[in-house]
Amino acid sequence: MTFHIETERLVLRELRMSDLEGMFELDSDPEVHKYLGNKPVKTKEESQKILEGILKQYTERGIGRWALINKETQEFMGWSGLRLNTEYNMNGFTEFYDVGYRIIKRFWGKGYATESGKKAVDYAFKVLKLPELYGITEIGNQASHNALLKIGLEYVEDFYYEEEKLKLRWYKIENK
Repeated sequence: MTFHIETERLVLRELRMSDLEGMFELDSDPEVHKYLGNKPVKTKEESQKILEGILKQYTERGIGRWALINKETQEFMGWSGLRLNTEYNMNGFTEFYDVGYRIIKRFWGKGYATESGKKAVDYAFKVLKLPELYGITEIGNQASHNALLKIGLEYVEDFYYEEEKLKLRWYKIENK
């Protein structure tokens, strides 16, 4: 699957195995994983398995998270975009599309999650013609909460994710 969308500052494209170094930097940082169950990866092999899983999603589901690339510097900054969740029961849902992002710490606080998230919502509704889209954050992750609201999702409710013992927030946006 090839994918390419540009925003003012970003390129959103399919993840590639050549993104392994960036994925390792992203997912090995304990601060990045503070609100993700505190389980940062320890090896590049773990990051490679994550990448392989996303590439498999492209083939099997026709969608998966996208690389977040700085348009000016071509730096890998993390990932953003859509995902069809079929693995986890989240708030009573077992098959749903969500919008999400994970950004390397040195790029935090610059609005990249919001900028890329808005494009992802646009793609979900205009290209995939989805009726709705969901978002999830850990209850204490105020920055992610704010980004989802800026993207256009509405907070629905808090719920407890038993499998990971996490208190999460559930968001939704409808295609109108």
